[in-house]
Amino acid sequence: MITVHHLENSRSQRVLWLLEELGVPYDIRFYKRDPKTMQAPPELRKIHPLGKSPIITEGDVTLAESGAIIEYLLDEHGNGRLRPASGTPDYRSFIYWLHYAEGSAMPPLVMKLIFGMIPSKVPFLVRPIASLISKGVQAQLLRPEIKRHMEFWEQSLAKTGWFAGSDFTAADIQMSFPLEIACARADGAHLPHVSAFLRRIHARPAWRRALERGGAYAYAGS
Repeated sequence: MITVHHLENSRSQRVLWLLEELGVPYDIRFYKRDPKTMQAPPELRKIHPLGKSPIITEGDVTLAESGAIIEYLLDEHGNGRLRPASGTPDYRSFIYWLHYAEGSAMPPLVMKLIFGMIPSKVPFLVRPIASLISKGVQAQLLRPEIKRHMEFWEQSLAKTGWFAGSDFTAADIQMSFPLEIACARADGAHLPHVSAFLRRIHARPAWRRALERGGAYAYAGS
């Protein structure tokens, strides 16, 4: 039996969704964030040294990192589902988006979150300076970078509505988190293909089942 070590408000929601799409039985072990720091609890470090979610265990396998977990689940339980045939152009797109989601899309979004928190985390007397620095970094670096990514998503989704070919794949599951977090923290209403993508995935029965099992989530970071 697969156990998903599920941290609230985290990327591990995608793993639950994938398992629901595949129809694979699984258990959930729930973890709460520290209410002050919003970090994962130390109990997760007993499962994996870095203590970051998502983590799955199955028999003697312990695996972290969303992309690695997705590839493992597709290899072991996918039976050819939710990814294009190997060696095809769609498969190359699939691999690209699977790794792009965390390697390129998420870093500026996480940095925006961190810089937004800085003014409230420093001593009162230096908050005005910290606030100016935070606003400057966000305005000059992070917002333009995030805007470029969002426009890239819009152009990519305009082709077929999905990220890796004409069919829904696990790459769409992987890409869901950066799109959701970007649209929750920035204005994505002007991007019709991104908005339509989010409506489609939220209407999927497996997405709804994962939400019921894992619980409602916000976008607290990693």
